[in-house]
Amino acid sequence: MSTQSAFAAALLNPDQPCPGGLTSWNGSDPELRFAVYRNNVTVSLIDALADTFPVVQALVGEAFFRAMARVFVQANPPHSRLMAYYGNGFANFVASFPPAAPVPYLADVARLEMARVLAYHAADVAPIQTEALQAALADPEQLLSLRLLVHPSVQVIDSPFAVVSVWAAHQGALCMTSVDPDLAQVALVFRHQLDVETHELSAGDAQFIRALQTGQSLLDAAGAAGSSDPEFDLSQALALLLRWQLITHIITGESHHEHTH
Repeated sequence: MSTQSAFAAALLNPDQPCPGGLTSWNGSDPELRFAVYRNNVTVSLIDALADTFPVVQALVGEAFFRAMARVFVQANPPHSRLMAYYGNGFANFVASFPPAAPVPYLADVARLEMARVLAYHAADVAPIQTEALQAALADPEQLLSLRLLVHPSVQVIDSPFAVVSVWAAHQGALCMTSVDPDLAQVALVFRHQLDVETHELSAGDAQFIRALQTGQSLLDAAGAAGSSDPEFDLSQALALLLRWQLITHIITGESHHEHTH
C-alpha cells in the first residue's frame, strides 16, 4: 500500500494507527494532530450525510443517525470532491444495518432523499412543446416507432412502504399519525424548473415511465404499463408528463427531433 493510500485508510478508520513518517512544522505531536484532523474529516462527512438525509435523521433521532453515519463513513470514503453525491450507497448500507431494522422503511426513505439530491443536480434539458407531441401522435406512421425521452432528473422509486407519505409528513404536508407506513407506494422524483418535486405514482404510470427510460417505444411502454395495471390510461400518463414538462425529445424511426420552441 502506498503512503497516500495508507494515509487515506487511516484517515477514516480510528482502528488504523497514525501513518508513519508524519512530521509537524512546529514540533507538536503528529499523532495527536492527525487524530484531530481525522475527527474533523469524519464529522464533516457525517454532517454532509445529515444534510442529504434529514428525514432519515428525524425518524431515528440525531444521536442514532450520527452513530450510524459514522459507521458508514469509516467504510465508505468519498470518491468525488462533489459532496452532494456523497451518500449514494447510504440507503443500501441502512438496509443492511441491523440496529436500523426496527424502522423497516428507513432505507427506502433514504433512497427517496438521495433521489431528490440527484434530481437537483441533474442536467438541465428543455422540454418539448405540447404541439410537437400532438403532431407526432396524430401521424400513424410515426406512432408505430415513436419513442419519448424523459428529463434526466426523473427517478421512479418502488417501495413496499409508504415512503412518499412518510416524507411528506416530515415536510408538514401530512400528519404522521395518519400515515400507515406499511402501504406500498411508488415515488416520482424530478426537478421542475428550480424545484425538486416528489409525487406518488400509480403502478401503471411508474411502469410506463420506467419503460420509456429504458428506450422502449411509446406503444410498447403503454402495453407494459397496461399489463401491470389494468387501470393505466395512456392519455392521462402523457398529460402528467407534459404538465410537469418531463418529455425532452421525440424520436421517430431514425430521426431525432429536438424540442420545439
